[in-house]
Amino acid sequence: MTGETATLRLLSVNVGRPSLLGLHRGHPVVSGIAKRPVEAETLWLDRLNLEGDGQADLESHGGADKAVYAYPSEHLAAWSAELGEELGPAAFGENLTTEGGLEADVGIGDRWAWGEAVLEVSQPRWPCFKLGLHRGSQAVVARFRQSGRTGWYLRVLQEGRVPVAGPLRLVARHPAGVSVLDAHQARLHGAAPERLDELAALDPLSAEWKAGLAALRRR
Repeated sequence: MTGETATLRLLSVNVGRPSLLGLHRGHPVVSGIAKRPVEAETLWLDRLNLEGDGQADLESHGGADKAVYAYPSEHLAAWSAELGEELGPAAFGENLTTEGGLEADVGIGDRWAWGEAVLEVSQPRWPCFKLGLHRGSQAVVARFRQSGRTGWYLRVLQEGRVPVAGPLRLVARHPAGVSVLDAHQARLHGAAPERLDELAALDPLSAEWKAGLAALRRR
């Protein structure tokens, strides 16, 4: 990893219940991706969700490995220029709009304290067509993956009440030193078989991401 990020500031904490997102191939799509900043001072964070948040398709979204999604606000200016619209918090359906660290600075398995809760980084984001519906263009899905500006998911190791004002403080850096960007680039561009095996053996990496790496290994 390139950075020494030890604190992530929270510019916004965002939640949303599943609602009609739009039509995909003629069928209605319900999703919780359209989130809004919360005004409360604290929220309860359990193993699966922030208070007030939810997912519609639990086979593909949410779950213990993807309980919380964080996205760096540092990327928003570039996205605003590329997409031709001013973007702000929750632009990509994230729960946490952060400041102070990018994908190269945050490691798979790093543990973060947020109020009473402890979270662990589990994987980068690999978006589906619902991001395209949310942003009004399916082209953004491929662009999101190619850019490496993915943000990251976290699992909840310790439930608790969390302050909306933050911050998140690093409490343990995983010794493997595999950044979120490292994991993303290996899946996007491929890697030597030995490297794919090494990443797939990384215990904190989500089962979903390990399956994606295994599929590359079999090619």
